[in-house]
Amino acid sequence: MLQDRTGQAVPQVTFRTRQGHDWVDVTTDELFKGKTVVVFSLPGAFTPTCSSTHVPRYNQLAPAFRAQGVDDILCLSVNDAFVMNAWREDENAHNIRFIPDGNGDFTAGMGLLVDKDDLGFGKRSWRYSMLVKDGVIEKMFIEPEEPGDPFHVSDADTMLAHVAPDAPKPADVTVFTRPGCPFCAKAKSMLNQAAMRFEELILNRDYTEETLRAVAGASTAPQVFVNGQKIGGSEDLERWLGAR
Repeated sequence: MLQDRTGQAVPQVTFRTRQGHDWVDVTTDELFKGKTVVVFSLPGAFTPTCSSTHVPRYNQLAPAFRAQGVDDILCLSVNDAFVMNAWREDENAHNIRFIPDGNGDFTAGMGLLVDKDDLGFGKRSWRYSMLVKDGVIEKMFIEPEEPGDPFHVSDADTMLAHVAPDAPKPADVTVFTRPGCPFCAKAKSMLNQAAMRFEELILNRDYTEETLRAVAGASTAPQVFVNGQKIGGSEDLERWLGAR
């Protein structure tokens, strides 16, 4: 049975991390003492749910967590330091600290080391998240004991809702641009001035005009989308920002 350790201290272990070309031992106290820390633990680096959803959303919401007094966000897995470092780079998740629990000592101490023999993984972590204050677990979200790899409650949005129910979340903004387009430059400038982070897709590098017509119903750039809503070109964006 999976163990909820809310109210208990985190296990005292030493993690073998790799920084550059050097081995660096990091203790539990160094990670948690005197800090407010969010931890999310998962079955394995480079695995589908972990890579496509779990890590990216925590990385995206990291500024929102920090605005609420969270000092650090740790991604923990029963993988070695080389794998965890490579995964962090592959995910471009530099708002998160990746912690290798290579021997599973921390996970075992949490009572959440499980058999994944059917997948050829051996012993791995069950998926969970927790809020830790000064080394004591304040809240845990443990995925239910059901077949497969459930992912219902350990996500970043659930944790942020616990930490600060009314905290604003960053908008998902994408801008379709084309090289040398002055209207595209204007749209990006307006978004920057509004402190809205955005992902830029560039014509003939990231998309084609066919894609733009299929998605936006137009062939002209820029086209701006926010949280799945089409805003339109730079003039439409200016009106939308003014109405916020």
